[in-house]
Amino acid sequence: MTTEERLAKVERKLERVKRRSRWLLAALGLTAGAFALAWIFAGAAPALQAQVGAGAERVVRANRFVLEDAAGREGAVLEMGRDGSVLRLYDAAGQPRAGLAVTADGPGLVLFDAVGKVRATLAVGTDGPGLVLFDAAGKNRATLAVGTDGPGLVLFDAAGKNRVGLNVTADVAGLAMLDAAGKPIWSAP
Repeated sequence: MTTEERLAKVERKLERVKRRSRWLLAALGLTAGAFALAWIFAGAAPALQAQVGAGAERVVRANRFVLEDAAGREGAVLEMGRDGSVLRLYDAAGQPRAGLAVTADGPGLVLFDAVGKVRATLAVGTDGPGLVLFDAAGKNRATLAVGTDGPGLVLFDAAGKNRVGLNVTADVAGLAMLDAAGKPIWSAP
């Protein structure tokens, strides 16, 4: 193999690594967005007032609506917050189970388990849609996103370390596996 061929091979490999790095940064950004959505849904709502719109007999205008059962327990809350509109749904035990928000960053859905921990988020941001799945301890275990370069999937171990990454771009598809220390143990191409 000539020096030019080796250099071309190294340049191709470097370009693939750069694409994977961009994908990992996008995945981390999506994870941060998922935590931001969870924070929005878990936050306390400010005191808000309902009022009847002037001249509109059948229109009720308010910043917050609360749906409660016969015992006064909240089942759903729809409100306009500082960051946009939010709908939170609660189970019979009062635990949050689902939240839907539309903010300046885009729409998002958060799903909680029976003890109120975030287990899944689905969001559409400026870079595209993404899905993040969390384990029972609240750690990100899988991130699936479609960015401007293409789709990608990242799988994390129980310690939160990236262990497997798969991405597809216009010119290459790549798969990489890493050990617990983050060092590559296998990749293709």
